[in-house]
Amino acid sequence: MARPFKKPQDKPAPRRPTPVEGDTPEPTQRLHKLLAMAGMGSRRDMETLIESGRVLVNGEVAQLGVGVSKYDEVRVDNRVVRLSFTPELPQVLIYHKPDDEIVSASDPEGRASVFDKLPKIKDAKWIAIGRLDMNTSGLLIFTTSGELANRFMHPRYEVEREYAVRVFGELTDEQMEMLTQGIELEDGPAAFDVITAQGGEGSNHWYQVILREGRNREVRRLFEAFQMPVSRLMRVRFGPVTLPSRVKRGGMLKLEAKQVIGLMEWAGLEVPKAPPRQLNQRERDKATTVFTPKVRKRRGGVLEHPPQERTADGKPVNKRKPRTTTAPKRKPPKNRRIRS
Repeated sequence: MARPFKKPQDKPAPRRPTPVEGDTPEPTQRLHKLLAMAGMGSRRDMETLIESGRVLVNGEVAQLGVGVSKYDEVRVDNRVVRLSFTPELPQVLIYHKPDDEIVSASDPEGRASVFDKLPKIKDAKWIAIGRLDMNTSGLLIFTTSGELANRFMHPRYEVEREYAVRVFGELTDEQMEMLTQGIELEDGPAAFDVITAQGGEGSNHWYQVILREGRNREVRRLFEAFQMPVSRLMRVRFGPVTLPSRVKRGGMLKLEAKQVIGLMEWAGLEVPKAPPRQLNQRERDKATTVFTPKVRKRRGGVLEHPPQERTADGKPVNKRKPRTTTAPKRKPPKNRRIRS
């Protein structure tokens, strides 16, 4: 007889702390910031989620900009969300991006994405620090901290980006000076802070360039202004992070805690007061080892999934067909020959 169908049950909601009378009021934090820290998406995505009415605070629809404390109950699509009010040390990954990979979490054309190879993390989300074109390789940084990513990418901070460029042709001294003084492009003037010739063979020549902007195809367009197409473009440094020589193309490396603390201090961000968790020998060896990530199936963010249908009392609607209670017919056993 087949087993009867067992209806799925909701997990019990985690207990919330109870405020004690006489204590000082608990400071609140912005809801969209806490949801982003919980790995549900970027802050902008969480603002869109709150505006859609899918987030409840203590049973009421949350408003954009609302502050919550650890005594408040937060639900997304009627599911309780665990929020962390204590900042934790973020994770940072260095990836040597090869060509033919896009830096996007979703692509209608189904092309290979750098997000397909990122390791899974709990209660967090990987954020790409800066984009690279599909035909551009080199240093790509991932982090779980939106503040750290913003410190790298926001134009007002003018963080340096360094590239190795191979072009078809050779620049004259006058052209190199013009590239540092500024050239008018379609979206405004642009220039390199530094450009240095690195030699070459035949018609191909290498140049090292440094600039403080991240406009679309800016390096390529600056060289194309002199009718010199770029045949190879590779980012070797982003701010204080340099691509290690031991991280070959397609390889990935996770930064150690002390390196992440150094980045937080460089960015002027608050470093968590709690000491980092002590790693065992296996974890220490793994943390300093370059590894080749494996492609895995991507899962979209919370905004890419519609809210689950629920009944009036909050229980999920089960759309699966119940199993039949009748046992399937079994074939009669074959005659077995008994040896004497």
